[in-house]
Amino acid sequence: MDQNIILDAVLDTGIALSTERDKNKLFAMIIDKGMELTNCDAGTLYITEGDTLRFKIMKTISMGVDKGYDGAEIDIPPAPMREENICAYSAIHKASLNIEDVYTSDRFDFTGPKRYDSMTGYRTQSMMAIPLVNGDDETVGVLQLINAMDENGTVIPFDISMQMIVLALASQTAIAVSNMRYQEELREQMWSFTEAMAAAIDERTPYNASHTRKVAEYCGKIVDYINELHEKGEEEEYFDLNRKEQLVMGAYLHDIGKLVTPLEVMNKSTRLEGKEKAIEDRLNIYGLKARIANLEGKISDDEYAKIKQDLADALSIMNDIDGVGFAGDELRARLEAVIDLSYDDEGQSLPFFTDEEKSCLRIVKGTLTNEERQIMENHVVVTSRILKKVHFIKYFKNSPKWAAQHHECLNGKGYPNKLTADDLETDARIIAVADICDALLATDRPYKKPIPKEKAFDILRDMAKFGNIDSKLVEYLYQCIDK
Repeated sequence: MDQNIILDAVLDTGIALSTERDKNKLFAMIIDKGMELTNCDAGTLYITEGDTLRFKIMKTISMGVDKGYDGAEIDIPPAPMREENICAYSAIHKASLNIEDVYTSDRFDFTGPKRYDSMTGYRTQSMMAIPLVNGDDETVGVLQLINAMDENGTVIPFDISMQMIVLALASQTAIAVSNMRYQEELREQMWSFTEAMAAAIDERTPYNASHTRKVAEYCGKIVDYINELHEKGEEEEYFDLNRKEQLVMGAYLHDIGKLVTPLEVMNKSTRLEGKEKAIEDRLNIYGLKARIANLEGKISDDEYAKIKQDLADALSIMNDIDGVGFAGDELRARLEAVIDLSYDDEGQSLPFFTDEEKSCLRIVKGTLTNEERQIMENHVVVTSRILKKVHFIKYFKNSPKWAAQHHECLNGKGYPNKLTADDLETDARIIAVADICDALLATDRPYKKPIPKEKAFDILRDMAKFGNIDSKLVEYLYQCIDK
């Protein structure tokens, strides 16, 4: 082969190896280029795994063998790291080896190739083993080339000069493979951190046990559904693996700020949350005081009856409104009729309810007062603050941004930054829809009972109608949530 052609091929391959981000394409590139430069008929690429060499790609042109190019595992047991095996020896000693004819060589155990030949009718003759050694002097794999050929297709020994060229390419491949492994380890580290934080959030309270996982699951379902529609030409958006992983990680991290939210707010299952017994005891005491006053002639029977009725009405509405999800007009009217009442104990006014209890009972929806809701909503600010302290590798650069935007609304009425549709990417919108959907369907929330799917999506559609969330994404989740 012309030296200029070889030089150009080596340079082009070196550049391609340094820029390739797909591991399977990288592996295919080194074996194809190695076979092309040496003009050989067959090749095998092994990757080191512990104390073995695992078959990654196998190719034999003359027999039409072509395995592993798609990344699928080759169903052959890995080769043990034993020095009598040529590839294992090459890996152990980081040495390139060149055998003219395996049938006349007694340096290594060639039982395997000979057995293969007897089964297939192939004739293994010349062989070269090249270690893939990275910059840390670690062997990450071995390239085995078989049966170099001359211009007429006759099998010949491998050219020593080609051995050095292939060794140079193998070294570049090893560095590229190692860089990919480092990137994978960094991604795995980020995932382990994320999963640990998500577990910590969900473990803080029984009322949040599966929320983070479900939101991430719903996000993944929406993305997969969008990609299905994209393949059909029905959706412009498309999520490659990196974008999907960033989104799912953002979903896992969206509630990390709840790590510092007080449990008495997070776990508040009723409006009064533990204050009920103290109120009941207080009202009973007022009743006893009134009874004594009546017996002593300080108040009339009619006055006593009125006090008894007011106390009974107060206790009744307290119990009725305390745990209800939404307080309608009738309940609120009954409450207002008694909430400001007090018992006159010889000139001392004793209110039925304290100011704090009044604030709790006047909650229209849910269990939180305005102050408690602000504390709860602050978890988004804390989420952003915590995630800004974490160094996210480039692969996950958008995850913290999307995580911190899950309570923003398209109409600008969300929080904490009042962002609008122009500010919110599809990814952040997906987390918002998934978060609300799970809040509606969840069976473990302290302040409400689970809602059937159809009713939950009616609520989601109403929210979309008012411009809070993305209507298209609501319908996508509806289509795929049971898949």
